[in-house]
Amino acid sequence: MKYCGIDLHSNNCVVIVSDDNDRIVYQKRLPNELARVAAALEPYQHELVGVVVESTYNWYWLVDGLIDSGYRVHLAHPAAIRKYDGLKHSGDFGDAAYLAQLLRLGLLPEGYVYPREDRGARDLARKRMQLVRYRTAQILSIEGILMRQTGSRMSGETVKRLTAEQVDEFAFTPDVTLAMEANRAVSQALGQQIEALEKRLRERVSLRAEYHLLRTVPGIGDTLATTIMLETGSISRFARVGNFSSYCRCVDSLRESNGRKKGEGNTRNGNKYLAWAFVEAANFAMRYCPQARSFYDSKKSRTNRVLAIKALAHKLARACYHMLRDQKPFDVHLCFG
Repeated sequence: MKYCGIDLHSNNCVVIVSDDNDRIVYQKRLPNELARVAAALEPYQHELVGVVVESTYNWYWLVDGLIDSGYRVHLAHPAAIRKYDGLKHSGDFGDAAYLAQLLRLGLLPEGYVYPREDRGARDLARKRMQLVRYRTAQILSIEGILMRQTGSRMSGETVKRLTAEQVDEFAFTPDVTLAMEANRAVSQALGQQIEALEKRLRERVSLRAEYHLLRTVPGIGDTLATTIMLETGSISRFARVGNFSSYCRCVDSLRESNGRKKGEGNTRNGNKYLAWAFVEAANFAMRYCPQARSFYDSKKSRTNRVLAIKALAHKLARACYHMLRDQKPFDVHLCFG
């Protein structure tokens, strides 16, 4: 039997094919062209147990293409793969061979190959978050200009509604006016694009049962429900609620020995978008749900605000797991007792 490992880069990939004894029978650096990669693997196709592709930012084309060509593809989880630190030399060919070896040994930490039919909607939701951050930067810049020039503060919502005429009415120097108008114009252009993305996302998710289930959770509105649903994907890929909580970065990463803390693991391992969504949901839930507020206050009295918010986010993440798994709406008594 043969095993293939592919170390994928921005403009090329290193392809390794090895046998049951980890002897390399093929190795070559190829350009990022599906036809070239498929042609290289074709002589070994019937013997290949699987093809391992490193999960980089640009894996879609390669994984989808190899699956369409009939290969069994595994997406390697880079953050969970640790090589021996004592190696004096490590390179692309060694990395690709190591991926093939992990597959042979059955030790490969695998990532989730998100269904391609929903991938576009998930990436669209991420694009919306990116544009919102850009718009926020423009709004903060305008608020900073006003503070420097006038000593007074203007709310973000008021800044969003500013017009070019209102900017001129401040009667700042030409340079300051031009800088402020640049921020205003970019902010409003971003706002238009954000509205267009939100409209498209509503069309994609409004008919899905998971979306309406998540909307029953206090603190989770349209945007957070969309983000949680699309970033979670199929809830069945999480064997237990703890796996989902860990993926949402809602649990501590701790290494202990003999009852003492010896360090921490990869605290950033997981989905940063879900981590953000559940913290946001926790902040909103405190406003609208008395039980959530009581839970937060109890935690805060024993720890601090940050840990209390994280604990509430963890509670909501666990609740969402059971809701999506059992297809039942939110029950405040099951969540908070």
